[in-house]
Amino acid sequence: MASISGKETKQEIAVRSFLFSRGFRFRKNVETLPGKPDIVLPKYKAVIFVNGCFWHGHNCKKAARPTSNTEFWNTKISGNMERDSRVESELKQSGWKVFTVWNCELNNKQRFDDTINNLIANLNS
Repeated sequence: MASISGKETKQEIAVRSFLFSRGFRFRKNVETLPGKPDIVLPKYKAVIFVNGCFWHGHNCKKAARPTSNTEFWNTKISGNMERDSRVESELKQSGWKVFTVWNCELNNKQRFDDTINNLIANLNS
């Protein structure tokens, strides 16, 4: 578990590359904001979290919990979900738009494009 990186994942890099190619400028992992968002777009006062389905308890098949040591995993993932909710609330109370992109949404080209284009449309609204 110690070897699992919390930033610079393949999915984060793909989302950032797509946004950059469309002219969006951003900051990465801003430590002064709650939860150190993966992508911060100050011009739009928006943050983007690129979440792993397993680690953040998404409702998809990639988030299936292990059948061994279930108490540990249930506690761990539930804690992550509570923290995510708290961080999102803090950011929204500070006037930030909060977007979450799930890894399962980035698996294939069509779904990736749909997800990111929807995100861009919501940024501009």
